[in-house]
Amino acid sequence: MALVVITGGARSGKSALAARLASERERPVVIAVAGRAEGDAEMAARIERHRAERSEAWTTLEVAGRPLGDWLQQVPADAVLVLDCLGTLVTDILWGDGVEALSEADADERVLVATEALLARAGDTIIVTNEVGMGIVPASASGRLFRDVLGRANARLAARADAAYLAVCGRYIDILAGPGYPVWPDNR
Repeated sequence: MALVVITGGARSGKSALAARLASERERPVVIAVAGRAEGDAEMAARIERHRAERSEAWTTLEVAGRPLGDWLQQVPADAVLVLDCLGTLVTDILWGDGVEALSEADADERVLVATEALLARAGDTIIVTNEVGMGIVPASASGRLFRDVLGRANARLAARADAAYLAVCGRYIDILAGPGYPVWPDNR
């Protein structure tokens, strides 16, 4: 089993890299789409565009609003799972049931349970996620909570990944190749 994490900004090439890596495994591929197409024309078009770019042989699971354990059990162990994307799944985990006021500790716990379930998966897994720490500071408390919780989840996943890439302008940087703990220049 291998875990690959792909992070980056919007339209940076994350999903394209995930699809390419999944196709190279020569195994069944299951795409878990975390976005909600229902009632959101822009998201529906985005999901359809991604679906058109992928192999027709791949299975697509729409997982928004479904407990992670339920849909994760539907993915065969020999299949490559592509979760696209963790940021959207985190939004669903935190606010999908209509809860508006979560403490940071409760939000972290909910997302920790989900990330541990993904890490425990027996088969190859590719997680596409948003890099949220490079933008502006969100104006709302819920935006800051999302940024902080997803940022910590991304760090946990990358720390345990077999490969992790930062997508920037359609190019990819191997973030595990750099030092885990940088040193002062005099100490090199």
